[in-house]
Amino acid sequence: MNPERTKRISKYLARHLRHDPGRIGLTLDAHGWVPVDQLLAAAAADGVRFGRAELEHVVATNDKRRFAFDPEGTRIRASQGHSVAVDLGLPPAEPPEFLYHGTHGRALEAIRAEGLRPMARQHVHLSPDRETATRVGARRGRPVVLSVASGAMHRAGHVFHLSENGVWLTTAVPAAFLRFPG
Repeated sequence: MNPERTKRISKYLARHLRHDPGRIGLTLDAHGWVPVDQLLAAAAADGVRFGRAELEHVVATNDKRRFAFDPEGTRIRASQGHSVAVDLGLPPAEPPEFLYHGTHGRALEAIRAEGLRPMARQHVHLSPDRETATRVGARRGRPVVLSVASGAMHRAGHVFHLSENGVWLTTAVPAAFLRFPG
């Protein structure tokens, strides 16, 4: 499968498994799962045809492990990043002392005033290392990496979850727990 097709299918999956399943007639269950056969049929009806083998390739090769099959391989979901309400069933987890958030310079003024908010998503996404946060921030221009005092947040009662693909999730990060560069 060529890289461009893999990328197109991945973006299609992200749109419909994270943000707009109803657009193609899908209904995610409470935990974000949808039967694979329903996904393939809905995509085909939408004019986007791909088979089970291509779907497995996209899931297996996605560098961010955005998607996962259930243990039986009959259902699929996005690992995190939903703007539609789902309960991923992730238990609370104790984070490391520091996590990181990649952003861009244009967002810094709002972040200084309001902290990190989930915006249209259910959670704020945090990275376990600066390198990952840098890649995330670079998607929208020159990256800026913020340090998050996640250990202190946790001790103050904030809840964290660790997604299947290693992304740390929390509902918000107050500005007092952020360290800005420079």
